[in-house]
Parts: sequence; C-alpha cells; structure tokens
Amino acid sequence: MYDVVLLTLGAGRDAPSACGDGCCGGGGAGGAKPAEECADTPRVPVLACADVLTAAGARVTTVTARADAEIDEVLARLDGPPRPDGLTWPDSDGKTRLVVATASDGQLRAVVRRLVRRYAPPPSRRPADLAGNRTLPDLPPIGVLPLDPRGGVGSATDLAGQLGLPRDPAEVAWAVLGGPVRRLDLLRNDGGSVTLDGALIGGADDTGTPRTWQGRVEVDDAVLSDGDEPLLACVVGNGNGYAEVEGLPLLTGADPADGVVEVAVVLPVVARTWRRRKMRLEVRRGRGRAASINPRADRVPYLDDGVSGDLTRKRSWWIEPGAWAVYDRAPAS
Repeated sequence: MYDVVLLTLGAGRDAPSACGDGCCGGGGAGGAKPAEECADTPRVPVLACADVLTAAGARVTTVTARADAEIDEVLARLDGPPRPDGLTWPDSDGKTRLVVATASDGQLRAVVRRLVRRYAPPPSRRPADLAGNRTLPDLPPIGVLPLDPRGGVGSATDLAGQLGLPRDPAEVAWAVLGGPVRRLDLLRNDGGSVTLDGALIGGADDTGTPRTWQGRVEVDDAVLSDGDEPLLACVVGNGNGYAEVEGLPLLTGADPADGVVEVAVVLPVVARTWRRRKMRLEVRRGRGRAASINPRADRVPYLDDGVSGDLTRKRSWWIEPGAWAVYDRAPAS
C-alpha cells in the first residue's frame, strides 16, 4: 500500500489563514479556537480525505508547510534512487503519493515550482535520457484537494474545475489510490517560476478604468505587437482561466495538454467615420512553443495563476509538454 502525504500550505504561501471549517474564529462564545492555538490543525477536507485513505490501508501523514524549505522536505520523499550522474531525480515507481490541499491555484503552483527547482538539471549537466523537447523529467503526479469541496465562487474557472478533477475529499482519496494519471503541459519562464493555467498582463487605475501600456509581444516568430501600440491586456494561456476578460473572449482553444501556449493581446482601435470617432477593441492571437513580452513601462501589473505582481523587464515563457501530472477520477466500480 502507499504512503500518502497530505500537504497544506500555511499563511504566507499565497494562502489564507489555515483557520476555518470550525477551527478558528478568534475564540469566544462559538467555541472556536484562537488562530494561534490551531495554526497546525488540518482543515476539515484534509481530515476527511485522510480518513478515507487510512481506511483503505494507506499510511497517511499530514503536513502544514509555511516555507519553501518545509515544502522541499515533503518533496524529498518523492526522490528516486541515486543516479550515476549524481542528479536528483523523481522515483518513477515510488510508493509515496502526494496530495496538495489548495485554497487557490497559486498554492498549487508554489508546490509545482518547488518540484521544478528540485528535479530540473542545470543545462551544463543535461542527461542523455532527457527528452529533446524538455528541460526536466516527468514530475511526480499530484492529488489536488480543493479546500472548498463544494466549489464556491469561481469554482468553474479554478484549475481543478477546468480539468474536471474531483472536489469531494473521498473522491480525491480514491483518485490518488486508483485513478489514472493525467499528464499536463507546464509553462516555465526565465524568471525561475512556472505557470499552470495562465498569466494576465495589464491592469486598471483606482477607478477601475483599464490602463494602456506598451510592450513587444512575440509568439515563436510571430509579432503580435511591435511595442509602439497601446495595449489594454495580454494573456499567456496554458489553460482557460483567462480565456475571457470582462466579457471579451481572448483565448479560443487553450488546451493544457496540446504542447503549445496560446497568447492574445487586446488593443483599442479608433475607427473614424464622417460623423464621429468610435473606439473598438481588437484582439490578436497566436499559438506556439514559446512567448515573450518586453514591456516599455517600468512596471506593468499582472496576475500569474491568480498571484499578483509587476512585470518590470522582458519575460519569456516556454512550454514543457506533459511535464507535470495530476491524479484523475478513479473509474467507477
């Protein structure tokens, strides 16, 4: 039987507080514990999943990680035997399985990012058994346990919802124990991070009005913007989380397992008639193996798998076909 690690990311890891589900409420008449007394208490979906796994004979460990080093300690359990070349490599036939309890796509991304940093060999030590279209080996599959198994707001567009993965803790447990492994593409970037779903570049001012910015946007050899035009937004998509923005369809066929990245830019175009000037939005799209954005402004806001930041220099993404994987729904018995 398997050893299963149920990993939850604590506060400060793109996550809300670990409190909730009857655990924390600041103390008081409701009987809920103060946050400091239950920071290490697993959430109810985690406990429910652990119960099903234990009943099925798995050896279960629950871990709450609040730092990269603590995530790395968990991931080390997925290492394979030593290699002659000295590289750290995942165990392709291991008996340890990982479940990540996620309150957001950004939390799942944080774990996959650490997997990439653990197993991607430096270019100077690229092994002969690595596929020619990849910079890292097949990463170990992950069981995804949404911390709101009912879905909640936005459930149709989070990554688990997009992929049709189980949300009920019992179904997640059975997927980890007996479900098929579904391999998915991964976007790496030259900033050292990864993207599972997509990135939305562009933002709005304090009144909510979209702010234009300029930047050169390329997909393989195609130029979507030369850097001289005002842009409202740019989407780099591996999935469909940013397929539509403010009701405007941007991505038309993003598929997280087709080996290509889809990119779209939105720019305002002024059409002049003999009576008046009218503004319309133009969308340009491209698909390929790699994409780059070179902003002209000092800072352009963006969201990457739901995590906010500022784009301050050229950023390039490239696709890693089938690099990461999830446990899918177990077949009906």
